[in-house]
Amino acid sequence: MSDLIEELLAGKHRALARVISKIEDRSPGYRELVSQLHEHTGNATVVGITGSPGAGKSTLVDKMAETYRERGETVGVIAIDPSSPFSGGAVLGDRIRMASNVGDMDVFFRSMSARGTLGGLSTATTDAVKALDAFGKDRIIIETVGAGQNEVDIVGTADTVAVLVPPSSGDDVQMLKAGILEIGDVFVVNKADLDGADRTVQELKEMVHMRDASPLAGTAGHHGVETDAVGEEDEDETDDGDDDTWTPPIVETVAKTGEGVEPFLDTLADHRAWLETSGELTEQRRDRYEEEIRRLLREGAGELIREEIERQGGLDRYVDTIVAKETDPYAVTEELLAPLRESVRE
Repeated sequence: MSDLIEELLAGKHRALARVISKIEDRSPGYRELVSQLHEHTGNATVVGITGSPGAGKSTLVDKMAETYRERGETVGVIAIDPSSPFSGGAVLGDRIRMASNVGDMDVFFRSMSARGTLGGLSTATTDAVKALDAFGKDRIIIETVGAGQNEVDIVGTADTVAVLVPPSSGDDVQMLKAGILEIGDVFVVNKADLDGADRTVQELKEMVHMRDASPLAGTAGHHGVETDAVGEEDEDETDDGDDDTWTPPIVETVAKTGEGVEPFLDTLADHRAWLETSGELTEQRRDRYEEEIRRLLREGAGELIREEIERQGGLDRYVDTIVAKETDPYAVTEELLAPLRESVRE
């Protein structure tokens, strides 16, 4: 394990791939690996790319990586794919992606399974990001499954979340009201060369204003500088002097040609700078670690209970009594948890 960590920290991509494989497979000792990596993290900028299927996420991520490399920065990409109901692995894991960066060792690409999680991100994704961060990647991009309203888990891992919206009749924009609107730090109207792009941009602007005018305004961290669709500040709607909030800008891109990618990356950099100067980055990380502890506790406690149930012969006899109406699921759960609760109280 120590040799593997040393090789990863020395910049050996094979070691990085092996560590991420151990993390994804939950191999024996993976927790110790992640623990040793922790002190070497905190330097990379983590960007989440989410949005509905067909919005062009993969193409945009490809162009983002290419542009970052042109700027001399190293890139790590984690593409979350739907998981197989049989193996748990990534269904689309072998698809051809990152066509512009094939052969570039400074772009590390990994396709990972969603592992059935509703938000499209598994605990393994967070740990893999730590591995890429400790390795020394400057930019880490997470591309989510694109399953719709369950994409909100990305906020627990990414510093900045960009939501892609394709030009449309308005249906995709309306869908954002139900959840994803609240998590977007930047909105991207991709395929902006298609009809309906201007309308989509306007609808997004209106929805952002509605959100900021709501009683929950400011809870997601937004800053009052409205940016135009090309990523430049709108002179008609300028900063009101409050640097503690961030209003998500709307950027237009044509990912397949690379048009608008440079302004998009500049907007991501602006958000990162705001996170640092406002102190939001520190608060964000505190919240993230708190939630990570809670998640790991749930996983650990669940595993402990599963092991004890198996030691006692499994759930079959309990299920039999429930089917026979001799007891019920709540009573069985209380019976199984009682020894654990007693031990904790002692």
